[in-house]
Amino acid sequence: MSTPITTDAPKPTATRPRRPRPQLMTVSPAAAERAKALIDGRGKPTAGIRIGVRTKGCSGLSYTLEFADRQEPMDEVVESQGLKLLIDPKASLFLIGTEMDYEEEKLKQGFVFKNPNEKGRCGCGESFHV
Repeated sequence: MSTPITTDAPKPTATRPRRPRPQLMTVSPAAAERAKALIDGRGKPTAGIRIGVRTKGCSGLSYTLEFADRQEPMDEVVESQGLKLLIDPKASLFLIGTEMDYEEEKLKQGFVFKNPNEKGRCGCGESFHV
């Protein structure tokens, strides 16, 4: 006599609700206002501001900003306060939780990044490492 073979498939477990994914970046009101003014003054259609990271400086990495004529298929998109940021996919891991701000001081003005992942910056402030 042979023993019958049973195929008791494991019962499906209840799926856990996915926790909401944190926003990759946030934008301060000052940064959004300045970026929108720059886009308006550009004089040609713009998909948004592309943000990336490149190897540069004495600490290793530097932030990059440029006008984006079009959105690339792998770009991570962050929309905030009427501004569209297109994040280079190679930079995403370096930018999680970062706030983009715009500061004006007596001797300098520009976009600054408040990145909780930074472990240090060079003395001139142009580059960082994680």
